[in-house]
Amino acid sequence: MTPTRLLAGERILLTLWVGGLWTMGYMVAPALFANLDDRALAGTLAGVMFHIIAWVGLACGSLLLLFNQLRASQQRINLRAVVLVLMLILVAIGQFVLAPEVAALRIEGKVDSDAFATLHGIASVAYLVTSVLGLLLVVREEN
Repeated sequence: MTPTRLLAGERILLTLWVGGLWTMGYMVAPALFANLDDRALAGTLAGVMFHIIAWVGLACGSLLLLFNQLRASQQRINLRAVVLVLMLILVAIGQFVLAPEVAALRIEGKVDSDAFATLHGIASVAYLVTSVLGLLLVVREEN
């Protein structure tokens, strides 16, 4: 793959992932809660969308990390690689640790519990950090 095509592919993947993060998390999910009278339904729909964007992130992030390693063979550990790894770790924690715990509490009807609020808060912070790290990659100039 030529360097120009590789860079174009990276930009497309990054746009898909980071654009999806910002769209789902800061536009669509708040709109669901603002416009649906049934908060449980809003939460269920938001959860489905966050599940989808997590898998998009795991796929795009893995490919971006691979492409970064192909382009930066002389300097494997670079800022872009570190940011991508951090983002992937946060997404994996959200998807495989926090989301199942939140879902279990929802099933048990404990959405008003302190445990639910704590887990939801941790997931929200992880999502925000992932979103900001993604924005850092979007604005950072490529070589």
